[in-house]
Amino acid sequence: MFRALGDPARLRLLAHLAGGEVCVSELAELEDDNLTTVSARLKTLYAVRLVKRRREAKHIYYALSDDHVLQLVESAIEHAAERHTI
Repeated sequence: MFRALGDPARLRLLAHLAGGEVCVSELAELEDDNLTTVSARLKTLYAVRLVKRRREAKHIYYALSDDHVLQLVESAIEHAAERHTI
């Protein structure tokens, strides 16, 4: 799970999903990336249960699995934004 969270591209997808459910094609557009690449990243996130999915006709919608995942994503983003001085 933490390996999946450690990839910046997958973390960005989770950040998009923090706002609610989004279709794969919309995520690909938001990321300015191709559909197969975004789908592969989402498959990884789904495999470690960070996201859930549902199908509606030809579209697959993804959302964060639960509030615990939202807290993880928010913490990861906050941590990445911190400036460390040593």
